[in-house]
Amino acid sequence: MRRAAAVLAAGTLAFLAGCSGDDEPNSSGGSTAGIPPAKVTVAPSDSAVDVEPLIPLEISVIDGDLAQVTVVDGAGAPVEGALAEGQADTAPEVWTPETPLAYGTRYTLTATATNDADNETEVSTTFTTVTPDTLSTPSIGPLDGTTVGVGMPVRVYFDDPVADKAAVESNLVVTSSTPTDGVWNWLSDSEVHFRPSQYWPANIEVTLDARLYGIDFGDGVWGEKNRTIDFSIGDRHVSVADAATHTLDVYDGDELVQSWPMSAGGPEFPSRNGPHVVTELNRNRVMDSSTFGVPVDSPDGYRTPVEYAVRLSNNGEFVHAAPWSVAEQGISNVSHGCINLSTERAAWFFDFSQPGDVVEIKNSDGPILSRADGDIHDWAVPWGQWKTGSALK
Repeated sequence: MRRAAAVLAAGTLAFLAGCSGDDEPNSSGGSTAGIPPAKVTVAPSDSAVDVEPLIPLEISVIDGDLAQVTVVDGAGAPVEGALAEGQADTAPEVWTPETPLAYGTRYTLTATATNDADNETEVSTTFTTVTPDTLSTPSIGPLDGTTVGVGMPVRVYFDDPVADKAAVESNLVVTSSTPTDGVWNWLSDSEVHFRPSQYWPANIEVTLDARLYGIDFGDGVWGEKNRTIDFSIGDRHVSVADAATHTLDVYDGDELVQSWPMSAGGPEFPSRNGPHVVTELNRNRVMDSSTFGVPVDSPDGYRTPVEYAVRLSNNGEFVHAAPWSVAEQGISNVSHGCINLSTERAAWFFDFSQPGDVVEIKNSDGPILSRADGDIHDWAVPWGQWKTGSALK
């Protein structure tokens, strides 16, 4: 007979020398000669320390049945849990807590089994879970509940360098209502992005389950908690800015809805080539050359108020209204890297845009968009190269 009492416990990295015990049979009538006592083996072993809080407790019983399991913390409070049988006849039974075990906490497990003569064998073990040097909760984008364009990658930022990237990456699980072939790429020891091989499908739902509590990041850093982020992908807005023809083509889905004259970055400040992702929209903004390394008081410096500024990168590239360059728009490239439009057209594009939309710049004299240009250069990285940035081989 099996019955479940409150419980669960965690195991060590390897179940090295579990605890076991045998009791002499107490007969209450009838012969028990030849009936061996139940033998119980559990992990972790007694006095084990630095036990990972997510490793489930395993209990093996020979010549008997598991009758009762209890786990209490250092204050004697019971830990609720559930029993699951092993996958094979010889596999141990597993107790899993209703909520994960806490860090830096002592627990005592007691397991009782009975043999065919209903004689009991009881084993107890006390162990302590790991105490992290540092607890880490990363920042995540997009934010929960938001709607973004088809170019917005999932971005996870850590306060501390991640030593065990594979352990962390395997617990960052992205699912979507339309499945994709997305892969994570570590841009640095503290930043990882997820994107598919092509832009996201339009109008789908995406979920990131960051299951990081109890995960060892390495170097004394452990996950502080789990987080779930749900966001939506909106309509497909992919525009193409051709610096050779000085034209901006705006698409809503597969439909070309606008084709405008524009001016891209001039010879001294050419626009970056490649897919740019909209990150913010400013109805009014002061363009300040010092934000990308050109002093305001230098010959090429400026501090200019503009309207309808749609940010494309962190190196100062925007689509914005530039009434002073209307005469050059459609004819030549004269900006400091931005896409210049008339005020009326810039206002329309501003209202049309959302964070995560894509503007593909091509045929500029500038280099390909890269990490040096800010947070999101993801789509400028060839897919084969992108996949090599995963820690999971």
